[in-house]
Amino acid sequence: MSTSQPDVTHLRRPVPLQPTQGTLALDLAGHLDPPAPTEETSAVQGDVVPIDVLAKRQLESWARRYAQAAVEIVNGDRPASQLVRWTSPRVHEELTRRAQIVARAGVHQAGLGRGRRPVVRPAVQSLRSCFISPVIAEVSIHVRHGQRSRALAARFEHRNQKWICTALEFA
Repeated sequence: MSTSQPDVTHLRRPVPLQPTQGTLALDLAGHLDPPAPTEETSAVQGDVVPIDVLAKRQLESWARRYAQAAVEIVNGDRPASQLVRWTSPRVHEELTRRAQIVARAGVHQAGLGRGRRPVVRPAVQSLRSCFISPVIAEVSIHVRHGQRSRALAARFEHRNQKWICTALEFA
């Protein structure tokens, strides 16, 4: 009797889990979970659709932590697997690719979260959001890395009871 298993086609590529020893702690969940869209009509000026002020502040707080983690991934200080739960597959692949490119230029290993102990780490300076629907928000982020500045643009969509980053552009 043969115990071989039938060929199985996986729908998703397995994502390797990386140890967090030696990396920065990631706290996207917890006391400030991404807010669920609300039906409140207290509009925030500048949004395309009326959105609750508290929901906007909560999303911005969460998006700030997400953006900080994303720039740390690209910098090699954090493994990309830490954001896989809040990131679309396309954005996750792009973060991994960028981390590998930066790793080739530097002296650290991409994707392992074992950074090269830089003197200056990137830091999110400011963030602006705009809700284009109750379940879609676009965010612009100013990141400071030493004396240099960078801009990021992100799109978050509310899916399956959580916010997911579906687009992330570095400038």
